Amino acid sequence: MELRMPEINSVMIAGRLTRDPEVRYTQSQMAVASLGIAVNRRVQDKASGEWKDDTIFVNVTVWGQAAERCKDKMRKGTPIMVEGRLTASEYTDKTGQKRKEMKVTANRVQMMSFESQAGEAAPKAEAAAEEPKGDSSGIEEVPF
Repeated sequence: MELRMPEINSVMIAGRLTRDPEVRYTQSQMAVASLGIAVNRRVQDKASGEWKDDTIFVNVTVWGQAAERCKDKMRKGTPIMVEGRLTASEYTDKTGQKRKEMKVTANRVQMMSFESQAGEAAPKAEAAAEEPKGDSSGIEEVPF
């Protein structure tokens, strides 16, 4: 009897947009948005005891109507939460070097705002965008 491990590819991140969403269209006119998200984590330096930000930058791809909603509603600095899956791709850069990239392909993007209630910050959902069900990746169609 073979023991099968479940294969799970699920990602959830929250951070702020590093730039305005960039939207392009495939040959079949499906919208594709490229987002950059900065995710911060506070860490204490063991030697000095000083607190520092450990920031990672994550590229995100959003498809379809959700991509268009991102373009219309989000700007650089907008706090968002993304649910999706990790995807990997290979490309050739301008110098001819082969490169690999890991990014998140979003199933759901939610814009967050923070309102003060009795002195406490609480997340509030402002807008949600979901990827249509089925395989809408359209990777073979992407002209870039």
